[in-house]
Amino acid sequence: MTAAPTPGPGPGRARTAGQPGSDGQAEPAGQTGPAGDNGPADPPTRGGRTPRRRALAVLLGVGLTSLALDLLTKHLALQALEDRAPVELFGGLVYLSLTRNSGAAWSIGADHTWIFPLITIGVVGWILWMALRLRSLPWAISLGLVLGGALGNLMDRIFRAPGWFVGHVVDMVSLLDPYGRVWPVFNLADSSLVCGVILAVLLELTGRQRDGSRLGRDGRPVEAADAATGDGEPGGRA
Repeated sequence: MTAAPTPGPGPGRARTAGQPGSDGQAEPAGQTGPAGDNGPADPPTRGGRTPRRRALAVLLGVGLTSLALDLLTKHLALQALEDRAPVELFGGLVYLSLTRNSGAAWSIGADHTWIFPLITIGVVGWILWMALRLRSLPWAISLGLVLGGALGNLMDRIFRAPGWFVGHVVDMVSLLDPYGRVWPVFNLADSSLVCGVILAVLLELTGRQRDGSRLGRDGRPVEAADAATGDGEPGGRA
């Protein structure tokens, strides 16, 4: 009396990876049985890095949003605060006080307004150059904030009175004092710049690189360090 043959995978049944087929050979990992089944998904970007196009899109999106909001708030400030006493908010924590600044913070360099547009153009050029190898989403946000803030104040320097490249920047937010005697009066572009720079410093301190890699405390890429110790391989630990 012979044993009944073991049924193999029928024409509509898929074999899983590692399961022997009718020819006695195991199906290679990552493949399925019959044609028509969905193949393996595209592998993620190595090391979790963000694709360059996506990182560039985030950088430009954040930058343009910051620029648009800065221009809008300056327009509203000119409409609502011109020839008006400072407006007190939050019990004197914040004041809305319209000022025009020909220099930097605390009016530094007020007699050399022309130099600030040149510095800003250099910063914008550096950001666009860095974008060519940008693979990090946090760095894209950081550089986007810096880009938007730089362009916001650059627009004032170029197009506002008293003239081309010597225009005065519109500021409207003062902290703890209506006339900026505690902290310089600033605008949304300044806030964007400061937030972007702070984020960049935090990213540098945590070893996150603009190409999406990350450095360990020993200065080596985290992936290389894991491979050297065996932590990055399956079964590397008991």
